[in-house]
Parts: sequence; C-alpha cells; structure tokens
Amino acid sequence: VQLQASGGGLVQAGGSLRLSCAASGLTFSTYAVAWFRQAPGKEREVVAVITWNGGYTYYPVSVKGRFTISTDNAKNTVYLQMNSLKPEDTADYYCAASRFRGLPTTPGLMDHWGKGTQVTVSS
Repeated sequence: VQLQASGGGLVQAGGSLRLSCAASGLTFSTYAVAWFRQAPGKEREVVAVITWNGGYTYYPVSVKGRFTISTDNAKNTVYLQMNSLKPEDTADYYCAASRFRGLPTTPGLMDHWGKGTQVTVSS
C-alpha cells in the first residue's frame, strides 16, 4: 500500500492550494480518508475527513469553510482544496486511510499513511 501526497508549496496569505493523494494497493472507495497536518513542535492534527462512501465529512473549526476534501474514485485520488490560506496553516500535510466505518479524526485510527507534503503560507 502506498499513498502519495503532492501539491504543497509556498503561497501568500489569502491564496489557495490543492493537495492530491493518490493511492496504490488500496481502493479509496472502501476506506475513510483524512488529511492531517503537523507544524514544527506541535502535535499532528486532523484538518479534513471523508467517510468511505463519501457521505459525511468533518472539518475542525480552524479550517471549516476554507478547506474542502473530495474524492475521485475513477482516479483513486483524494484532494484537499485549501482556500483563504493563513500563515498558521503552515505545516507538513499528510493523507491517511482508515478502515474505520465512522469519521476517524485521530491519528491512532488511521491504517495507512502517506509521506507529507509541505505547505508554507507567507504573510
């Protein structure tokens, strides 16, 4: 199983980025998928979750209304659209997949992880 995250980069505050997570060895449509982020010196935190059937999503207050998670089952890829970015969104972003049938919002519930992609938001 391999999850490959991409799309990170440097952007000015107020700008947008779209992260992608492509999977091999698993089918996203049978997993819940989440994006987490981790800033230096901070714990890893969830920023978006979508259930295995795409029926429910979860966003913490810090990103709600600015971030959107979506899936493309044909491409076996999950996206994270990030708008109105703020300097505090600067972190390494990770995608992860879980067999959990609810909304997995903690790292311990995830079964597979991709390597991070760095997002830097300048003020």
